[in-house]
Amino acid sequence: MNMDLYQKIEQQLKLEKGIPFTPDWSAAPDFIELIVEHALTTKPQVIVECSSGLTTLVLARCCQMSGRGHVYSLENGPEYAAKTRSYFERYGVDDYVTVIDAPLESVTINGTDYQWYRTTELFEQLPADSIEMLVIDGPPGFIQKNSRYPALPQLEEKIADHCTVFLDDAAREDEREIVQLWQNELRGIESRYIDAERGCAVLTMTRALV
Repeated sequence: MNMDLYQKIEQQLKLEKGIPFTPDWSAAPDFIELIVEHALTTKPQVIVECSSGLTTLVLARCCQMSGRGHVYSLENGPEYAAKTRSYFERYGVDDYVTVIDAPLESVTINGTDYQWYRTTELFEQLPADSIEMLVIDGPPGFIQKNSRYPALPQLEEKIADHCTVFLDDAAREDEREIVQLWQNELRGIESRYIDAERGCAVLTMTRALV
């Protein structure tokens, strides 16, 4: 765990009260650095996250610094949702972020059953073709094989013409297989692998090419 990099991110985002990280559950600092750089550079209007936590806070702060954008974070654990929400008032980013209580429910994709986030509330809040940045760090991999695969099939109708997807833990075998499945099943996707602490796959979706 690179504490110097965490401190660099704190300074970059002017989070004088520090970054509330936990070694076992928080995203690695090099992954956070990647999504912060993208958010500050491209200033997406709509950011969606699968799983909430430290990444939710830093992305909301990026929106605040850019003066535009909103983060919608799907969270299946009520205790994690409450903990993440507790950050917002402390850091003054309430207006730029919404944590959505999204318990896992059964979905069937291409004949395979998965447990994935309930998206009813998210879909009610977002217009079609609106997600410009998607950060996938859940559900946990131990729940099922290819646990994070449903993200693109389930959210596809809400994804903008141009969207960048960040898949954490991409060094794992399941995540590598997920990226291959997405590329086989959905057109207009380019991907690259970044050799981060836990691996990161960055996918560029260009729906206009579909």
